Amino acid sequence: MSTSIAIAPVAHSKRRWRRIRLALSAGLLLAGVFAAWVVSLGPLPLASARQVSTAIVDRNGKLLRAYAMADGRWRLPVDARTGVDPGYLKLLLAYEDRRFRSHAGVDPFALGRAALQLMTRGHIVSGGSTITMQLARLMEPRRERSVYAKLRQVVRALEIERQLNKDQILDLYLALAPFGGNLEGVRAASIAYFGKEPKRLSLAEAALLVALPQSPESRRVDRYPDVARAARDRVLDRMVEDGRVPHEDAAQAKATPVPRLRKPLPILAPHSADQAVATVKDAPVIALTLDSSLQKVLEALARDRAAALGPNISVAILAVDNESGDVLAHIGSPDYFDDRRAGQVDMTRAVRSPGSTLKPFIYGLAFEDGLVHPESLIDDRPIRFGSYAPENFDMTFQGTVPVRKALQLSLNVPAIALLDCVGASRLSSRLKQAGASLVLPKDEVPGLAMGLGGVGVTLQDLVQLYSGLARLGNTRPLREIVNAKDDPRDSLRLMDQVAAWQVGSVLMGTPPPENAPHNRIAFKTGTSYGYRDAWSVGFDGRITIGVWVGRPDGAPVPGLVGRTAAAPILFDAFARTGKLPAALPKPPKGALVASNAKLPLPLRRFRPIGELVRTGGEQAPHIQFPLNGSRIDVTGSAGAQFSAMPVKVAGGVLPMTMLVNGVSVGEFDGRRQRMVDPPGPGFARLTVIDATGAADTVVIRIQ
Repeated sequence: MSTSIAIAPVAHSKRRWRRIRLALSAGLLLAGVFAAWVVSLGPLPLASARQVSTAIVDRNGKLLRAYAMADGRWRLPVDARTGVDPGYLKLLLAYEDRRFRSHAGVDPFALGRAALQLMTRGHIVSGGSTITMQLARLMEPRRERSVYAKLRQVVRALEIERQLNKDQILDLYLALAPFGGNLEGVRAASIAYFGKEPKRLSLAEAALLVALPQSPESRRVDRYPDVARAARDRVLDRMVEDGRVPHEDAAQAKATPVPRLRKPLPILAPHSADQAVATVKDAPVIALTLDSSLQKVLEALARDRAAALGPNISVAILAVDNESGDVLAHIGSPDYFDDRRAGQVDMTRAVRSPGSTLKPFIYGLAFEDGLVHPESLIDDRPIRFGSYAPENFDMTFQGTVPVRKALQLSLNVPAIALLDCVGASRLSSRLKQAGASLVLPKDEVPGLAMGLGGVGVTLQDLVQLYSGLARLGNTRPLREIVNAKDDPRDSLRLMDQVAAWQVGSVLMGTPPPENAPHNRIAFKTGTSYGYRDAWSVGFDGRITIGVWVGRPDGAPVPGLVGRTAAAPILFDAFARTGKLPAALPKPPKGALVASNAKLPLPLRRFRPIGELVRTGGEQAPHIQFPLNGSRIDVTGSAGAQFSAMPVKVAGGVLPMTMLVNGVSVGEFDGRRQRMVDPPGPGFARLTVIDATGAADTVVIRIQ
């Protein structure tokens, strides 16, 4: 009897330990299965979740254009701290996840409430999902709503919280949340529905954006506006119940109608955007130097003027900041989607004949060489250069005129006469040195015809050259894409400061188009042969703007003239910048401001090289060395530069004065010789003036 009593507790104990071992084994098995299942989920798909539409923004971060993702979705990058209305964020978190900042991805209270509602009401009332759990579902979209799917979200939410901080989680959610159709993210939705960035939202707009992601397709405002409105109002009612929104504010928000149509996403500066995307690969945001406000008004100007000029006519406008070389507005065509005007062709990059727009640079080099002064007299009369006989646009001649007037009236003969002295090759090399890519006809070298448009150039290069005049003789390569690194662009030499200032002073007095203000901007017009291109480029102390008008296919347009077609657009463009024209730089040191009568004798009237200036006697000075057009090597065999260069003169009445590039360097000795310090590599103009005012000049190249 005693033996059986002792055995019973032992058997019971063994059974209990067996059950414990079985439970532990089952638990371990379930844990192993759960762990294996978690491992099978794989890593978080963060890379694909972070993919967004490429956004092109202006210098102030405003959206110019966005490109849809490969599958057609619009998903714009967003920063919750700087790019979203704080009121919307408060509303979102209060409605969706009030403990977002404190929980670890899963809110036990919300899950418990959801489970209790399911048991008591028999259906799902609220999902209990946190923002992090919703993000997990958006990263791995699944249609079913089951315990398995919820468990998966829980696991993923915990993983997300371990790898990302709260701000990163919120940014990803705001970029991925669905808003109907192909709109993803609050930024794309705000632009499409309200036509603005989500930085400042009304209470009605914020409530609508909170409501839509819960059921984005059935609440699409462009299909079911009444359903969307009801959902918005429920959000407002909930916020009133929670004491987060005053009843009066909610009532006012409810009275606001919801939008019923989607607005198109902005497409500003499409040519610049296309170029940026082709240049910068795989960047979610590309910042340009453009000013979206100026871009918008100038695009409207180009569109209106092209319509007024007639079918098939295109207009291109480029505006550049003089100091930095940054492009502020870039209009490649009046309408990017207009096939008749080849709208997708960027005419700011097209090589076209510049007409007379290169003349200011001919005059600038002539000023630099001391050939003429703005108040010098020059002949506008029939002349022949070999077989080439230039004529003026109106087929008339003005006779003897001041150089200033010759440039302002764009007379052809004086410009070609100066180019003959300056040298077409020298003009070409100087413009290329300043950053312009000139295109000559095949197998041709620079000739006198390039002064009247016998060469190809782009509007971009032309604007860069003219901005060099505003910068007193040096250009800066244009820039459109903002580089996060240091800007390596160096200034390029165009001409000396005095010459550039003189050109700007002359162009400031160019007669403006009808009804336009005088002496506000320095500008020049041009018309290519056959009326194919009309140009106008102008600058003030702040910006340079260039305008091209013509047909993209190069066909002639009878009556298309720069002064009547392009110049009015130029003046309107300056007016639409919203700022008064800035003053040009003051005269630099060494600038000679004088009337013709007070100029040195050689500068009072232009004479070609080799034509001696005489005062009546036969003993006019003549430079014997160096010869006109010669090349002088001022470096020795060891590479050292000689300290002086000899100049010898025959004839003339002592004392005689020596000028180098228009600047006096002293008098000749009794033997009519003088040593001159070489001014540096490049062309130099040597002039000698004797006591009677007689003079001679040569141009040499120092190397």
